[in-house]
Amino acid sequence: MTLKVKELPLSERPYEKLMLYGAENLSNVELLAIILGSGTKDETSISLAQKVLKLGENTEENNMRFLQDCTIDEFRKIKGIGNVKAIRLKALTEITKRMSKPLGNDIIINSSQEAANLFIEELRYEKREIVKVVLLNSKNKVLRIKNVSLGGSNFAVVDPKEILGEAIKLGATKIILVHNHPSGNPTPSTEDYNLTKKIDSCCKLFEIELLDHIVIGDGIYKRIDWKRGENNGLF
Repeated sequence: MTLKVKELPLSERPYEKLMLYGAENLSNVELLAIILGSGTKDETSISLAQKVLKLGENTEENNMRFLQDCTIDEFRKIKGIGNVKAIRLKALTEITKRMSKPLGNDIIINSSQEAANLFIEELRYEKREIVKVVLLNSKNKVLRIKNVSLGGSNFAVVDPKEILGEAIKLGATKIILVHNHPSGNPTPSTEDYNLTKKIDSCCKLFEIELLDHIVIGDGIYKRIDWKRGENNGLF
């Protein structure tokens, strides 16, 4: 017979353990059990959490990133997890994604690494190719960040007019392009090089500087050296 959570010693109950020892001392199972909130007639919240983690049993040990890719329907396939618990889990993954975004309105970018840091956690989980444009003033202060294309799993169509139109409207003098490769490999493709050259040429017509084009992979990034060895952009 399975013990209910309330029948466990206080030091082994997830809620009480967190209060006593801090969240950092809880296991992945215990943290998920708290998110799930309760078990069922036949399952404790801990055993349900163990089943959730089995969805990623082929991933790295103690790595819960796979949860980002799980859908509500996949969570609901676990016996004992209905709509409410599945929605809680999905909300959790969205919160963690949003928490990785920078805070504050006065963001200044002075290097490719700083630009990549703004998006590397957000875009590494995306299954679609997303192209963003970062619009900056003459002092490299970010004026706006905008999605300019939402593509499929391996391509996105970018319209230079949309990028430049937004830059002109805001009075931006510099831009940075950022997009992800859902495969996780940030190596630029021939299409990436050609697109960057095209946008760079368009920018020059309006005296707007294309500082950089960064490709985000799975926790890593690469710059597109569209001038092939020349000192392109500021960084």
